[in-house]
Amino acid sequence: MAELISREGNKVEFKVSVPAAEVNRAYDQVWAGLARDVRVPGFRPGKAPRKVIEGRVGKGYVEQEVRDRLLETHYTQAARELKLSLVDASIEPQTLASGQTFEFTVKGETYPEVKLADWSGLSLSAAAPEITDEVLERTLNDLRERNATFESVERPIEAGDQVTIEEEGEDGGTYPVYLDVAEAHVRDALVGKTKGDTVEITVPAHSHGDHEHAEHTVTVKVVDVKTKQLQELDDAFAGSLNFDSLERLRTDLKGELERRAQQEGEAARREEFITALVDGMEADIPQALLDRRREGMLEEIKDDLGRQGVKWGEYEAFMQEQGKLDDFMADLGKNAESRVKRDLVLEKLAEDLKVQVSDTEFNQTMNALAQANGLTPAELSKQLGPNGINSYYISLVREKGLQQAIAQLSGAKSEGSEAAESTEEQSTETSAE
Repeated sequence: MAELISREGNKVEFKVSVPAAEVNRAYDQVWAGLARDVRVPGFRPGKAPRKVIEGRVGKGYVEQEVRDRLLETHYTQAARELKLSLVDASIEPQTLASGQTFEFTVKGETYPEVKLADWSGLSLSAAAPEITDEVLERTLNDLRERNATFESVERPIEAGDQVTIEEEGEDGGTYPVYLDVAEAHVRDALVGKTKGDTVEITVPAHSHGDHEHAEHTVTVKVVDVKTKQLQELDDAFAGSLNFDSLERLRTDLKGELERRAQQEGEAARREEFITALVDGMEADIPQALLDRRREGMLEEIKDDLGRQGVKWGEYEAFMQEQGKLDDFMADLGKNAESRVKRDLVLEKLAEDLKVQVSDTEFNQTMNALAQANGLTPAELSKQLGPNGINSYYISLVREKGLQQAIAQLSGAKSEGSEAAESTEEQSTETSAE
């Protein structure tokens, strides 16, 4: 049961009480999982007494697992019950004990009030790209290119060849260079040379990551020259790609291209619709909300750099030296504002349409997400935490609202087209009479 304590502007506080029966059920579920997973010498799986298991994992562990389980479930339920869309929240749990009611208090911030312009008559112009015969042929030729073979030749190097070179020096090595995609200075240096030639390649000054490289020369030896061999576009080529015939390859490839084009068209319509909503919205967005999103995006960037072995401090210093840091931070602020506005209009859209995601729908999507990530639903819930689960629920509501709105617009457009056709037919019939 959720009880609203206070609400001032975007600040909100509420209390949640979980009945003792549900607390006991959560304890039973945690103990059942421990009995199944914890191996105790001298006891068959699932037969060890709780006291013995508790001695191995610790009483604090059991209580933390139960507390997490209760928060993950009842925090999201309480937010839904009170119809609160929370940007962020802090949770203060009270004492937890088997056989007693468990209470926790939530202090958070809701999204600001948003007003959308009337979008019911909006006409979306974005459409799926047309898959013409030219597009199909171009795609088939791309397949030929990707499945090309190379044969060694005894002649001067040409622009489309694959050239194996051996680089001199301690850091050198032997590797192939595909001249049709190579940089101009590499291609220009190698074209016209033959197997066995020594070639000096002048590499212009350039930036790579956070390092500046001055112009320098690399000396290489041409080890081998191979020419590209394209297969004929026939049944044999289709067979090499596991298709019965060229005609079947064309048919299946066109179907796949049309499917992708449809997805591209749908994505374009979504973006067109969201852009229209953002352009017509009215909202007083708190600076704190923008700052929080910007900081969150900056943390994501730092994490990405860290995975690449780059420290944020070094990257920041590099941008400062290049005079790019101010532009970077300005762009980050603009992107944060854009994301916040998108979230706000989609949240309001779902609210206006009275969109709901049932517990069954939510659990099904959570199970699918867990499976896709190789996790159990319980493991996924633990990773996300209460705030993460609530954010995921909100994202489902927004997505459902967006789909419903675009379906309404598509339906209105279709009905309008049918009405126009009917009027045109009536007009034609009258003229004929």
